[in-house]
Amino acid sequence: MRKEVQTHLKYVDILNEWNPFNLKKGSYETEIADCIQAIHELDDPLRLAKRIQSIYEFSFEEKIPLESCLKTAGELLAVKAEDACELLENWPIGEPDSAKTEA
Repeated sequence: MRKEVQTHLKYVDILNEWNPFNLKKGSYETEIADCIQAIHELDDPLRLAKRIQSIYEFSFEEKIPLESCLKTAGELLAVKAEDACELLENWPIGEPDSAKTEA
């Protein structure tokens, strides 16, 4: 499975476990998709928390406390940072193409 897909599944798990309105599993598909998009766009926990709060408020017409959103945003960004570090560790290292042609 591609690393990006695994990362997205981690995001889905975190958001499903959070379940801010105590609904049945699968009740947040649209919100989760919007949150994943926001994770790709934002790196600041507070900005992400506010975006998450807004996404859920738009759908459910109820505001989730920012503290709860901030905790979840922190968990999501930790996964993002962890997976970004793994990608860099696996980045191919070798001679630049220009070094090969000059020899």
